Amino acid sequence: MRPGPSRMFGMSLDPKLLEVLACPKDKGPLRYLESEQLLVNERLGLAYRIDDGIPVLLIDEATEWTPSS
Repeated sequence: MRPGPSRMFGMSLDPKLLEVLACPKDKGPLRYLESEQLLVNERLGLAYRIDDGIPVLLIDEATEWTPSS
């Protein structure tokens, strides 16, 4: 699968949108990793991808995430 434009060009999300987004699993805040085009829930170790500037906040689509050192 080819990366979408957001992965290729590192589109940024609107800061106002980031303020209201929450993890669908625990309803807690998400951290935006712009360089990876991910929204992460550090508490649960989950990452949600961003496709073409649109966050994919589906629990079934989340991937495991661990912080890189």
